[in-house]
Amino acid sequence: MTHEGECRVKKSLSIAVAQPRCTAHDVAANAVAHAEAVRAAEARVVVFPEMSLTGYELDAAPIAPDDERLAPIFAACAETGTLALVGAPVPGPHIATLAVEGDGAYVAYAKVHLHGSEVLRFVPGEPAVVEVDGWRLGLAICRDTGIPEHAAKTAALGIDGYAAGVIHADHEAELLDERARRVAADHGVWVATAAFAGPTGGGFDRTSGRSGIWSADGELIAQADTAPDGIARVVFTR
Repeated sequence: MTHEGECRVKKSLSIAVAQPRCTAHDVAANAVAHAEAVRAAEARVVVFPEMSLTGYELDAAPIAPDDERLAPIFAACAETGTLALVGAPVPGPHIATLAVEGDGAYVAYAKVHLHGSEVLRFVPGEPAVVEVDGWRLGLAICRDTGIPEHAAKTAALGIDGYAAGVIHADHEAELLDERARRVAADHGVWVATAAFAGPTGGGFDRTSGRSGIWSADGELIAQADTAPDGIARVVFTR
């Protein structure tokens, strides 16, 4: 999506990570929860967890970018001027990040490093960047964040930040901090990671929450708690 009538480079960028409540397979209900998070975040960019529209349900039907069930998110983004980076299975099939704005959506990224039974159901994508107001955000999904090669290839595309949607069990919460600090240290970029809170599919009855945003120096500067519907927000300035 582009906004040709606006200045393409802005000095500041507000970004939030959100961990909305999720009902397995219920895309319509989950879209409403996403829309509520978009409005509450008051940010230019809002990052959501892996497969946030369906839960981590590997048999969930792919969601097309023009699916009418996404209408509440379109409306919320139109009202707030937000770019929402939403997790979903999409045709391909891929585990993907949908970039949603008020005028529609597109597949911005497909998970590169599939693992376990994901390999049997999905095909991998390639490193990708989404640009918003002149800021370049490298995208990642869950296991991608644990593979240094992924961050390196993404950083090689030229990025200001690294935005990831993940799912971790409650006992894996330390991975959020560990991986974000490594990316920041290796590439000098800030990191925004949205993690599931509350139950989801795939055996994740207890998830970590604690979505967070780290500076390019590796400092944790904002973090949600462990409960569903938590949000953390930061404004970055050039």
